[in-house]
Amino acid sequence: MQKLAQETAGSCVKYIVFYRILDTNIVERLKKGEESAFRELVETYQHMVFRVCMGVLHNSSDADDVTQEVFIEVFRSVQKFRSHAKISTWLYRIALNKSLNYMRDNRQHKRALQADGAGMEALSLHASERTPLEVLQEKEKKEALEKAVDALPERQKKAFVLSKYEDLSNKEIARVMKLSVSSVESLLFRAKQNLQKSLLA
Repeated sequence: MQKLAQETAGSCVKYIVFYRILDTNIVERLKKGEESAFRELVETYQHMVFRVCMGVLHNSSDADDVTQEVFIEVFRSVQKFRSHAKISTWLYRIALNKSLNYMRDNRQHKRALQADGAGMEALSLHASERTPLEVLQEKEKKEALEKAVDALPERQKKAFVLSKYEDLSNKEIARVMKLSVSSVESLLFRAKQNLQKSLLA
């Protein structure tokens, strides 16, 4: 058992070291202006960035647009990136801020209350095993949760999206948001309280 634990720990260390080397390599090449490095960055992280944008915007078309903006911002500001930091942490931060700015800058932005293609696919999963009423109820619950998340204060929303949609630990969220772990815990606690109030109302 101890040997297995040691092997598992060793594998985790190798995994972390590998991705840190990958990050460093891509950043150095990006700073040199290599287009191939930018393509690799997008291929490696685009799904992660899209999930974060989707968690804030709840609309795949908007999330796709903002995802592109995130990588454009990365390309423009890569010279400011500190090599000792993790690219994922930087990308999470940019994705959250870009998504929230998109909502603020687009006052007319009203996400469709009907699930888009991606949402419909998820809702129709095992649809044959459920009645139309059950499918409708699940859809309404999803929409209610999205509205409640939209109504959260900005910092609570950021913490909640990183926790729920990316399954980040409080320590990782603290790193992304530049806060203490206790502050993140407080934000998540208040976010869950506010969500419960909104959903009960």
